[in-house]
Amino acid sequence: MTRSLYLRVLVAIALGIALGVLWPRGGAAMQPLGEGFIRIIKMTIAPLIFCTVVTGIGEMKTMKSVGKAGGLALIYFEVASTIALVIGMIVVNVVGPGRGMDLDVSKLDRAAVAKYAPHEIKGVADFLLDVIPDSLFGGLARGDVLPTLFAAIVFGFAAHRAGERARPILDLVQRLGHIIFEVVTLVMKLAPIGAFGAMAFTVGSFGADRLWFLLILMGCFYATCLIFIFGVLGVVARVHGFSIFRFVRYIRDELFIVLGTSSSESVLPRMMAKLEDLGAGRPTVGLVIPAGYSFNLDGTAIYLTMAAVFIAQATNTQLGLEGQLEILAVLLLTSKGAAGVTGSGLATLSGSLGAIGGIPVAGVVQIAGIDRFMSEARALTNVIGNGVATLVVARWCNDLDLERLRAKLAAGPPTDIPSTASAHPEPSSQTA
Repeated sequence: MTRSLYLRVLVAIALGIALGVLWPRGGAAMQPLGEGFIRIIKMTIAPLIFCTVVTGIGEMKTMKSVGKAGGLALIYFEVASTIALVIGMIVVNVVGPGRGMDLDVSKLDRAAVAKYAPHEIKGVADFLLDVIPDSLFGGLARGDVLPTLFAAIVFGFAAHRAGERARPILDLVQRLGHIIFEVVTLVMKLAPIGAFGAMAFTVGSFGADRLWFLLILMGCFYATCLIFIFGVLGVVARVHGFSIFRFVRYIRDELFIVLGTSSSESVLPRMMAKLEDLGAGRPTVGLVIPAGYSFNLDGTAIYLTMAAVFIAQATNTQLGLEGQLEILAVLLLTSKGAAGVTGSGLATLSGSLGAIGGIPVAGVVQIAGIDRFMSEARALTNVIGNGVATLVVARWCNDLDLERLRAKLAAGPPTDIPSTASAHPEPSSQTA
């Protein structure tokens, strides 16, 4: 039992909290441990996405299959994100956690907001242009997910068109992907250290005693995430033939890592391997998961709506139906492309409020202290949402072995990250 990753991460989180409470200064000094672990993981993500997507497209029989998987994934992402935004909006309006705070906007530290919004929210055209890298491997070199995904799709299409002439290149890319997965396996042994450092820094820097100031908001947010996961995603999972409870149990190791590091990116390679092990085809996993990390951030969507309306309530800013619909419209855009790392939600929130207008952007400072504690729920919801999305799209594309999925979920989580070499099913065993 002591060799279980989730148990080691859980112990590390507890030790980090204890250090932050008992010795805040020492806890705050542990920040490099958490950030170092995230950086090591992030260095593998772009090449892993490139290798997985290129190999996946190369293995597909026709380009029609690629277009079908990508199109269905985008439709699912948009519907799921919209539902998440609406649920967050409903809960924050019903509970009203910011009502009665009566914050004086003139006394808010406007200068402090600058560090949370280093750049303005871009329009649709600029956002789409940024997806195109300045060179074929430019996004890969910088570690940018969306440009890397775009380049991988183009490269994969070209390799598919080249046929047998590209087979040696595809074999090389596939072998490189296996090596990167081995790197991830080695790096994940450091997960308890990263979780310890991140949690010690959080508690030591912000102090556990400050949580009560916005306890209602935090409670509403966590409750809304649970409603979305076990309510909305639970229904989606049941309709498509599996249990959300068993799925959550299956990826418990990854969820504890996310809980400790506050980053969904920290488990992206492991999630890809586990989804293949569950019976989702490698091509579908390679397309849906990387895209979902930018276009299907359900937890971030819930957070943005609740935080925006909360600040409006706290500053006595009147929002009618038209104003709230405007918030939803803006957040449908700004919630896309947010990085799955700690702090991205706060930066996106600041830029979103600036784009909306009317709601004091300076109000972001009021929730900055607890944003780190809310980022765990954001990241957890994002990871679970993208996992469900991948299985759903795989089934829509007849690229899911449903019997294998049910058997694996019933057996419980594996003792270690599955091998990608044997994870994805043979075409003959796939079930609609």
